[in-house]
Order: sequence, then C-alpha cells, then structure tokens
Amino acid sequence: MSIVALDRVSPSTVTAASNTAPATPARRLQAVPAGTEARGFALYVGLDEFKALDAGTDLSHVVEQLKGLLAQLVPAAETYASVALAPIGSGGRDVDVVRLALQDPAALAKHRQVDEPTSKVRTGVVVDISRKRVTLDGETAALTYKEFELLQYLVLREGRTIDRHEIISALWSAADDEVPNERTIDVHVRRLRSKLGDYEDIVRTVRGVGYRFDRHADVAIRQATTPSPDFF
Repeated sequence: MSIVALDRVSPSTVTAASNTAPATPARRLQAVPAGTEARGFALYVGLDEFKALDAGTDLSHVVEQLKGLLAQLVPAAETYASVALAPIGSGGRDVDVVRLALQDPAALAKHRQVDEPTSKVRTGVVVDISRKRVTLDGETAALTYKEFELLQYLVLREGRTIDRHEIISALWSAADDEVPNERTIDVHVRRLRSKLGDYEDIVRTVRGVGYRFDRHADVAIRQATTPSPDFF
C-alpha cells in the first residue's frame, strides 16, 4: 500500500484510486510547522460565575462536562483544568482576561504593546437617570440594562433598605426568560459592584435584610424632575 501526501496528489494517483472507496484524509493542524508535532491544546473559555449561574450551572460543572466529553472522544487523553483569577472590576472581555491570566503568549505580546495608562483624575460617580448611564471618574461604566435598573432602584430609594424579594418583584416579571431567586440577586449585586470598581461601597449590604444606597460624597445623581418614589 502506498501513502499519498495530503497536499500533493498527482492526476495519475487520482485515476488509480478512482476504482476504490475514497479514503478519509487525516486532518492536520495548519498552525503546526514542519518538523514539530502537536501534543495538545489550550481552550480559553470566557465565562464568569455570574453567567454560569444564570445558565443554571457553575464553573466546576462546566469543566467536568468538558472533561467527560473529551474522555468519550479520546479515552487516552489527559486533561488539566486551571481557573483564571482576576481582581474584581478588572473589566474587559472575559476571554481576554482569561488569556492574560493564564499567560497566553499571543495575549501577553499584545498586552505589552499597550501603553501604561496615565493616572486618572478622580471625579467620582455620576448616575445619570435620564440617560440611563453611569460614569466613573469621567468614563462610562459598562453596565447591562438590568445592572443599571438595579442601581437606579436603590438610588431612587436613598436611605431605605430594599430586601431581595422586592428587588425581584420590581425589576423582573413572570414573562422574563430568567427570573432570579434571592440567592442569585446577590450575584447580580456582586456583578454590579465589580463594575463600580473603587466605588463599589456605594451599594451597601444590610446583613440579613437586603441592600441600600446612602448619600455619598463621591456620587452625583442627575435625573429629570421626577422625585424619589419613596419621598413623601
């Protein structure tokens, strides 16, 4: 039996092989240069605890499922899982943070090309109710719609402790695809705080009750003429 190179097949070889069943060619990774062999791969997964919990799972379960799938595909394969950790409020795309945390060479090279940021002038937090926007030291915070609604709900009820059940009732309806429970509300708040960075303490925890926004020297509230719904 002769062996035909995958990238060079002569017309005569094709003619000779036409009378036999076509063989499935072995696939080779294009990124593997000549003279080397692939010994494994790294799959960088951008997935934080919040997204996993919203999907009804957790990171440990996802890892075990992926390892189980690989064991089915290739029983002899060896696996090693490593969780990427980053400081709260790091920002950026999850997968980029993971690649940097796990020392991906390409990600590290790109990161080194970025100039060190200049020191920021601290101007505090601006919660702009009318524009549905939050700025931190002059930069817009990347809040989701629900995260802003959660912060706004607390801000408009300044000084009042809001329990988790009220937050769920006010911000989610039965028609929503995912209605959180009291445990996942804590995850929503933690996610919001991480995006507030150095100003995370403007959302206060009242242990055993819920959450509260108190007047804060670093926070400015911009809104229309509508007063807080809890001011009588």
